[in-house]
Amino acid sequence: MSSESVPRPEVDRLQNSIVAFVRAFGLHQPDTTPCGQTIPISQAHALTELAARQPINQSELGMILRLTKSTVSRMVGLMERRGWVERVRGGAADGRMVLLRLTDTGERMAATIAAARRARMEIFLDRIPTAQRDAVLQALSILTEAADDH
Repeated sequence: MSSESVPRPEVDRLQNSIVAFVRAFGLHQPDTTPCGQTIPISQAHALTELAARQPINQSELGMILRLTKSTVSRMVGLMERRGWVERVRGGAADGRMVLLRLTDTGERMAATIAAARRARMEIFLDRIPTAQRDAVLQALSILTEAADDH
């Protein structure tokens, strides 16, 4: 008998726990970040990554965010129209390469998101008993590794 056909209650428990966390954290609301910003979650992640790594090209951004080329292209176009991102020509090595960089408005938005995210994380951390914090962080790390398909 294969392991796929054997009922595994821990699979149901994991599934239910993850679904409950997604809902409690607000990840099922794609147009608002869990920290309360009215911006699509994918754009908030893009702004955060651009603030940390700019300038980078769209392919790099897509790999970091684990989004398809077409999704990143649409997202960058929307962010460009909002005045948050601009495209610039690459350096001396390849002047044809187009890189993404935050505008001043994009920098401010990224800073707003970072501050809101940090405030929300402080609240979460304060709600976790001190003695369990390391275990929670370790469990999240293990869960991330298990979910990583690369």
